[in-house]
Amino acid sequence: MEGLMILTRLRNLREDADYTQEYIAHFLNVSQRAYSRYENGERSIPLASLCALADFYNTSVDYLLERTDCKEPYPLPLSKST
Repeated sequence: MEGLMILTRLRNLREDADYTQEYIAHFLNVSQRAYSRYENGERSIPLASLCALADFYNTSVDYLLERTDCKEPYPLPLSKST
């Protein structure tokens, strides 16, 4: 299917942390098969799930999507007092 990408970093981060697909699928409230399809590029990952995984792995969405090699998350914006 055109337009989908294999999310290699999702698999690498999951395996480096010794998590199973089942564990991450449970975290995202999806089936193991659905999560497997995200990793393999057979199904688009919802934006909310991608953001949740970036937070879970303490990294950025850009890192997960291989738009940067910097694994550190972006700093949170300073809150403005009213």
